[in-house]
Amino acid sequence: MLKKIAILLEMIKFEHTVFALPFAFMGAFLSARGVPGPATFGWIVLAMVGARTCAMGFNRIVDRKFDELNPRTASRALPAKAVKLPEAWGMVILAGGIFFFACYNLNQLTLILSPFALSLTLFYSLTKRFTWLCHVVLGVALAFSPLGGWVAVSGSLQDHPFVLSAGVLFWVAGFDTVYACLDADFDAKIGLFSLPSRFGRKNAFRIAVIFHVIAFALFILTGISSGLNYFYYMGILFTGAALFYQHFVVTPKDLSRIQLSFFTLNGLISLTLFVATWLSLVL
Repeated sequence: MLKKIAILLEMIKFEHTVFALPFAFMGAFLSARGVPGPATFGWIVLAMVGARTCAMGFNRIVDRKFDELNPRTASRALPAKAVKLPEAWGMVILAGGIFFFACYNLNQLTLILSPFALSLTLFYSLTKRFTWLCHVVLGVALAFSPLGGWVAVSGSLQDHPFVLSAGVLFWVAGFDTVYACLDADFDAKIGLFSLPSRFGRKNAFRIAVIFHVIAFALFILTGISSGLNYFYYMGILFTGAALFYQHFVVTPKDLSRIQLSFFTLNGLISLTLFVATWLSLVL
């Protein structure tokens, strides 16, 4: 059973929860103007882990036929038969239940918004079948992270820094566009939609740069609108450098270091902005 759980967690890349979770904390800390209570903090963690596990499991299920045909993804758990379909569905249903249970234990507005937020994350997995704006849809889904953290603490949307959610939207859309370059040829051949398959890798990289420039500007505006101090702007400096570097080390002709760009640098960006916000609020 432990081996099966390990395979399931690897299938959904559980460790990549780090992308969205720090932004949920960022929204929560901004709402509390400091550290939220331990119970609220714990339910936020549980809600975010449940939502992402549910969404990624669903993504692997609905994409299993495409993954089987794609040489890059054929070794994933479902196409490789390391996980049975009912087992994957069981994980999705359990994770969804955990998400709703956590939202129920936070406040009424969080519970009211929870079906819409989870539905959007599930819907993303279907968008590559009909629109090359699928990366933007993923950005919108993850933009609910800071909003959810804010509502979990305050029980209200009042004064939420929507520039932060908008920044997350464009940040995610940018790095997902770059990552989609790995499958540009396969997607074009099989009829799946993405910016790289529609406009080519070179133009997709240009669009990703625009997305990240917008995201960087919105993250700066977040600090201004939220009254954060120089600790936050130290994090902004790192964020700008990391965004620039990932477009420097990965090019349309050389995708060999995309793991560094997609996973390492973007994980550091989300963690850095959260820690910078935390320090700015408590010091």
